[in-house]
Amino acid sequence: MVKIVVLFSMLVFGVYGSAQDSTSVRLLFMGDVMGHDTQINSARDEATGEYDYKSCFKYIEGDMKSADVAIANLEVTLAGPPHKGYPQFSSPDILADALQEAGVDVLVTANNHCVDRRQKGLERTCQVLDKKGIPRTGTFINDADRAQNNPIKMEVNGIRLALLNYTYGTNGIRVTEPNIVNHLDTAVMTQDIRKAKAFHPDQIIVFLHWGNEYQTAPNEDQKKLAQYLWNQGVNIVIGSHPHVIQPMHWLKDSTQNKLVVYSLGNYISNQRTAPRDGGAMASVELTKVGEECFISAANYQLTWVHTPYENGKKKFYVLPVSRYEEAAAWPDSKARKRMNVYAKEASTVFRNNTNVTEKR
Repeated sequence: MVKIVVLFSMLVFGVYGSAQDSTSVRLLFMGDVMGHDTQINSARDEATGEYDYKSCFKYIEGDMKSADVAIANLEVTLAGPPHKGYPQFSSPDILADALQEAGVDVLVTANNHCVDRRQKGLERTCQVLDKKGIPRTGTFINDADRAQNNPIKMEVNGIRLALLNYTYGTNGIRVTEPNIVNHLDTAVMTQDIRKAKAFHPDQIIVFLHWGNEYQTAPNEDQKKLAQYLWNQGVNIVIGSHPHVIQPMHWLKDSTQNKLVVYSLGNYISNQRTAPRDGGAMASVELTKVGEECFISAANYQLTWVHTPYENGKKKFYVLPVSRYEEAAAWPDSKARKRMNVYAKEASTVFRNNTNVTEKR
């Protein structure tokens, strides 16, 4: 994994090479990182009272670390104890450590659960991520925090990226001043995109929490908002919130090169009702030749959450589906059958993709 340089001033941007130079970066996007009660209990060591989520990602971390930049939606607060799942989430801080150690580089935090624990929860989540050195955007302690982290500005392999994040709402919970949550307000988004462009990024990425829960097709509002962002010069739009996957479209011809991933589904959660038990990681390669930067590849990898009982406790493992469909060692034949059925369900949804195919 290439080290990311997070930028806070446009003064650091320079000219990179001549017109003949070529460089690339691979981005990996993951969906909803949830923290239901069963997940919290699973991670707790009853003898010590400590928590450990490392095992959740042991089968998938190689895929995560293979990317230059891996970005996920943190759909819990890190508000401290009492730790609780639905409907008002607060996960142990160690969840962020496990994500970071498994390969997640950046977390977006604007979603409908970001103020579950009100002002204290939002602020502590930002502070914990900052202390751990995990870049984050979408929710902010105050105006100064937003000015610094909206957008996140990154430089990877000489390619400059700006990342913005917004949510449709916060489950009706009021955001307490001076806290700020980025909402799907096109007037604000237009200003933010203009601000991002002032830093001369090679690509602007917008990660949105949008759409209808449990629907495997985007609604009209999603389609209109994606088109609005494309019209603003944003070429990469990534979506979460429905808790199920939705199609991905990479439009590429002589006049356009732009991508929308409507929903990545659940990355890890205790939602077991089909098809909420799986998701997809979207891989996007950017290539820069001289001063031109463009999407050069886009594919997806299916993931599925395996929840076996071990020593009397439910465990959680994110599995890369393509490597486990035919794996010989499966102690749980029922789980294997369900994962394979999920792969078929996903193929039905992704049959509607445009130019985005499965990476196996």
